[in-house]
Amino acid sequence: MERILIIHKKGRPDAARLAEDLAAWLSRKGFSATARENLPDTGTFSPPSPPPMDADAVVVLGGDGTLLSVARQMGDRNIPIVGVNLGGLGFLTEISRERCFRDLDHVLSGAHEIEERMRLRVSVQRQGHEVFVQTVLNDAVINKGALARIVDLDTHIDERYLTHYRADGLIAATPTGSTAYNLSAGGPIVYPTAQAVILTPICPFTLSNRPIILPASSVIQVRLDDKAQDVTLTCDGQVGHRLAPNDAIVIAKSPHSLKLIKAASMDYFNILRTKLKWGQSCAG
Repeated sequence: MERILIIHKKGRPDAARLAEDLAAWLSRKGFSATARENLPDTGTFSPPSPPPMDADAVVVLGGDGTLLSVARQMGDRNIPIVGVNLGGLGFLTEISRERCFRDLDHVLSGAHEIEERMRLRVSVQRQGHEVFVQTVLNDAVINKGALARIVDLDTHIDERYLTHYRADGLIAATPTGSTAYNLSAGGPIVYPTAQAVILTPICPFTLSNRPIILPASSVIQVRLDDKAQDVTLTCDGQVGHRLAPNDAIVIAKSPHSLKLIKAASMDYFNILRTKLKWGQSCAG
């Protein structure tokens, strides 16, 4: 790693100052370091064009949401990324502000691992044409509007019929995204480097419709009926596309995984215990 790109959260002066301090610190250590503000999404339903990233590694200053945004901008680039959380401990941005320089010093000296996190390629097909495509790290969510009626979703796996969901929506999550919306909807926690896709219905009409874990090689097709109204596909909770009746959403493993740099001091199980407050007694 010789060229380091630092991307900091938009609208956070403290993040901008830390980025400048990091860039100066890295330059003193002999690295080529540049810093810039994270690019915002151009709108709820239109992701920005991928920006140039001439770097050997990317350091993200912000929270998990900022890292998800940057991961989307990475596209198919094979650049490792590490996250520094400016708030509480994150599932993706595991390095704390307090340990930032110490942990990054260890990372740059080789004391780190690089995890391959699978991503999903999500597309919308309408009348035989692909009208939307996105790569996601956490999840793709088909959900109805606040006042819309329940949605009907015919679901096939590898062209074999799975079931007909009647629900408020459906989540397709990666193992990395299993601790995001999937967890809130009652889905399972899956170790982040596992190779799997989790399908979790949101408030299903039939209570026997439970989450299912599928092989990473599965191709999932979800088709709306001809009466669907006010239904949206949302990718990583940040970018989406309005769906139309009879649209088909196709979800498959992306050929481009995300390389996530893990500091040696980080322990996923400790993060679970801390974030989910496992083993802590409840006040009476």
